[in-house]
Amino acid sequence: MSARERLQHPAAWWLWGLGLATAASRTTNPMVLLLIIGVCILVVSERRDPSAPNPLMAFVVIGAMVVMFRLVLTVILGNGIRGETVLFTLPRIPLPEWASFLRIGGRVSLESLLYALYDALRLAAILACIGAANALASPRRLLRYLPATLYDVGTAIVVGLTFAPQLLSDARAVRSARALRGHDGRGIRELARLAVPVLEAAFARSLGLAASMESRGYGRAVRTTPRGRRTASVLAVIGTLGVLAGLYGLLDSSVGGVLGLPLLVIGVVVAGASLAIGASRDGRSGHRRDPWTWTETLTVICGAVPGGVLVVASAQGWTGVVPLPRAEPPPLPVLTVVAVLVAALPAWFTPRPRRALA
Repeated sequence: MSARERLQHPAAWWLWGLGLATAASRTTNPMVLLLIIGVCILVVSERRDPSAPNPLMAFVVIGAMVVMFRLVLTVILGNGIRGETVLFTLPRIPLPEWASFLRIGGRVSLESLLYALYDALRLAAILACIGAANALASPRRLLRYLPATLYDVGTAIVVGLTFAPQLLSDARAVRSARALRGHDGRGIRELARLAVPVLEAAFARSLGLAASMESRGYGRAVRTTPRGRRTASVLAVIGTLGVLAGLYGLLDSSVGGVLGLPLLVIGVVVAGASLAIGASRDGRSGHRRDPWTWTETLTVICGAVPGGVLVVASAQGWTGVVPLPRAEPPPLPVLTVVAVLVAALPAWFTPRPRRALA
């Protein structure tokens, strides 16, 4: 297999996706968010392994459902935005005095709908970024590069992600078999009849997987000292708190990003020390590791560019990054558009999966 036919390192794709997700979390401009979703679709269509499933469209559909659900809730319950452009008025249901901060029905303004649309579209773009990373790099491939401390947790997550789609396939197969026998009912009773054979098949697969993993040494115990366990646990808790505080500071534009980046860096370093201590007690060998070349480095940079630009733009209050919900189209910051387009470059310079060459 040539260098242009190999699969790219999965960590590079996930870092690229996280960089785009960070950019999406810092803006509510609908044009920028739609451009981020378009970049995700473009890169996945060009560089996805055709032998693996494509979960991106499922994430896009979920994002569209989130947008619609948010708009419906805004129409019925409102969101606290009092706009001047009233589109229509619904019959209002009176509420007791203790629930005066809520409303059911009443005036629905264009500004309130735009605010809900912008905010929901941001979540949809973040979901698209995660779906793109999932489509470009399977979690099963990423499992090989987890530290030894997290290997058992990662194994459980990957097994869950692998078996969840299988449950849907089993449900469709059982329903088709029942339809061939003349049982084509619907409702709660039919769902109960489907659940028993589906859960039975899942239980049988779990037992087979457990026996297979035990025969390969997954049930072995790692010898640790009480002092080492306490040190690793304390560092893990401190690192996790630092990472959460740093991410909150970076992603929440209302608190600014002054302390977010330092806290995030400190949390990552402390959490890394905890993982290193745990990994030193549980050595693991690697087999056929994916190489890390200039394409992986450039892919991570392409994902970090929009994330960095949007973090700076939101912190400095650039015009159009967080637009006000108004009737006229929001201004489009050109530099943010260029930064997002940079994230589309991996669709051309990264290695193409081998089966996509035909």
